[in-house]
Amino acid sequence: MPYATAKDGVRLYFEEVGDGTPLIFLHEFAADHTNWEPQLRYLARRHRCIAYAARGYTPSDVPAAADLYTYVHFYTDALAVLDHLGIDSAHFVGLSMGSYSSLQVALNAPDRIRSMVLAGVGSGSSLAQLEAFRTQCRATAEQFETLGSAETAKVTREAPGRIPFLVKDPRGHADFYAALACHDARGSANTMRGFQGARPSIYTMTEAIRRVTTPALIICGDEDDACIEPSLFLKQHLSASGLTFFPKSGHVLNLEEPALFNEAVERFIALVEAGRWGARDPRSMVG
Repeated sequence: MPYATAKDGVRLYFEEVGDGTPLIFLHEFAADHTNWEPQLRYLARRHRCIAYAARGYTPSDVPAAADLYTYVHFYTDALAVLDHLGIDSAHFVGLSMGSYSSLQVALNAPDRIRSMVLAGVGSGSSLAQLEAFRTQCRATAEQFETLGSAETAKVTREAPGRIPFLVKDPRGHADFYAALACHDARGSANTMRGFQGARPSIYTMTEAIRRVTTPALIICGDEDDACIEPSLFLKQHLSASGLTFFPKSGHVLNLEEPALFNEAVERFIALVEAGRWGARDPRSMVG
C-alpha cells in the first residue's frame, strides 16, 4: 500500500490517478479519502489527482496521543504527501476540515499551493459561540471513546447540515454514514478533540487572510447554516476569491451534488491555469 511519512513519523495512506497538473484532495471530519471518488473519476481525465487519508483515519496511522492531532499536523501532513510524490505545488481541493487545512497552507506555505477550493468551510468559527462549539467537540470525542463510532455516527448523521443530503439522496446518505460507523473511534476522538475543538477561529486571522493572494473558490450549500457567514467572510477578505452557493444543499457538497461540484472545480482550475482568476478589480467595489 502506498504511504507518505509525516515529519513525526506518522504514515499517511494515499491514492493517485491521472496525469497532468496535480490536484490534492483533503477530506472532512466525517469522511475519508474514499469520499473523493466522484471527483477522482472525473477530474483525473485531465489532472494528476491525489487523495489521502488524514492521520487517525485508517489505513493511515492512528496515533494514540491527542496532541498529535493539531491543525498544524493536519496541514503539514498534506505537504508531506506532496513531498513524498516530488510535487512542488498543487491545486488543493478541501471540504470542511480539509478546507481549513488548505487555507492554512495558503497562510503558511503559499509557494506550495497553486489554488484552493474551500468547500463547506468555517463551521465552528463564530467567536460568540466558540466555547460552546469546543465544549460540544469534547463531548463528541467522549462519545467516540465510550460509545464507539457506530453509535456516534447515528447522532452525527442527524446534524442540521447533513439533512439536505438525506432529503435528496437517502441511499448516498446511508452509505456515507455506514462508512463513518466503521471509522477508528480513537482516531475520530483525537481528531475531534485536537483539531476540531482546538483550532483557531478563522475570524482571529483576518489580517493574515487579507495578505493571501492564492486563487480561491469558496463553495457553500445554502442550507449549511454554520458555513454561510464564514464563506461570506472569506470572500470579503481573500483578494483572489470567488464564492458560489449550491441551492438546496448542505455540508457534504461533493457527494450531494457531484456534477455541480466537478464542473465548478474544473472551470475554476482552468481559469487559474490560464491566468484568468486574479484579485478583485477595485472598480467593482462600492465605497
